[in-house]
Amino acid sequence: MLKEKIKQLAKQYAPDSIAIRHHLHAHPELSYQEFETSRFVQQQLAKTGIPYQVMAGTGVVGLLEGKNPGSRVIALRADMDALPIKEENEVAYRSKHEGVMHACGHDVHTTVLLGAARILHELKADWEGTVKLIFQPGEEKNPGGASLMIKERVLKDPEPQAIFGLHVHPGLETGKLSFRGGMVMASADEIYITIRGKGGHAAAPHLTVDTILVASHLIVALQQIISRNRNPLSPSVLSITSVQGGHTTNVIPSEVKLMGTFRAMDEEWRFRAHELIRKQATELVHSMGADIDLHIDVGYPMVYNNEALDLVARAEARQYLGDDKVLETEVRMGAEDFGYYTRLIPGCFYRLGVMNVDKGITAGVHTPRFNIDEEAIEVGVGMMAWLGAHARFGG
Repeated sequence: MLKEKIKQLAKQYAPDSIAIRHHLHAHPELSYQEFETSRFVQQQLAKTGIPYQVMAGTGVVGLLEGKNPGSRVIALRADMDALPIKEENEVAYRSKHEGVMHACGHDVHTTVLLGAARILHELKADWEGTVKLIFQPGEEKNPGGASLMIKERVLKDPEPQAIFGLHVHPGLETGKLSFRGGMVMASADEIYITIRGKGGHAAAPHLTVDTILVASHLIVALQQIISRNRNPLSPSVLSITSVQGGHTTNVIPSEVKLMGTFRAMDEEWRFRAHELIRKQATELVHSMGADIDLHIDVGYPMVYNNEALDLVARAEARQYLGDDKVLETEVRMGAEDFGYYTRLIPGCFYRLGVMNVDKGITAGVHTPRFNIDEEAIEVGVGMMAWLGAHARFGG
């Protein structure tokens, strides 16, 4: 039985998979700089006997064919980049690159896909269709490695009928998976604002344009764009996260810089909000006598899981793990460039539980102490191999 074969191999190869994860974790690389990681992935695929090609600089795409290769095409995706965070975990496989850390679990994602590829290759006489293995760069930084891979035709020749991707979930117990159809994660755009005016002595504000005061009014006013213009039933967030201006107590600066992020779950509202931000910011700043430069760096689209594919994935997960191991995941205002894929083909982005309270493994992603219960790797590898070999959608 195919399921039992996959489970057996996932367990058999678990030590190898954990060793791969340790290597990747110890050698993290920032977005679009994943040169050694890419070479490592290529070496692993070559060792297994899986043909591959390199695209988007450091991206790697493998192709596996089972019986009747044209009968179905499924894509499986992992991301490879790390974050500019100094690791605080005291583990043997701690990051060897100072100030760079796999704090979002992309080392796990890459490990899982490599493990699934190994199993699918070994069992290719037992399943039908073609599986495309996508190892992408730059998920953590605009414009998003997924967008670059798509430009280089990663979803063509052959074109997948569906794509699956996973993400570690530090709030979900090891051994469990969580799914959600429809809206899953938000779009993410970066806001950069520079306010300029005549600076001067703080004791003579009437001779200046108080850029600090202008910035303060603008920060408060921007929140009204969300509260007064958005449909209250549509999640959306605007946060100003950086204010830079001035350097002493008695000088009004001639320039203040603001940075922030805008998140939405509705693409129409998203771009309407961009126009409202530009209009309101420009008019308010000008009305207070200052000048403004404003740039909105359009980032990732929202992640929308195809509802029918979500049902397929849940059914496959229940068949592989059991009903009690498959849960509903929450909507998140965080962003993921997996959304670029789901705009073009049916996609399912699901969560892999990695938490173990008894082991003290509870830290969140993007923190210096993030880690996983490595028993989750066997689950992740097996489930992704099972989806690659068994899931059917369209075609």
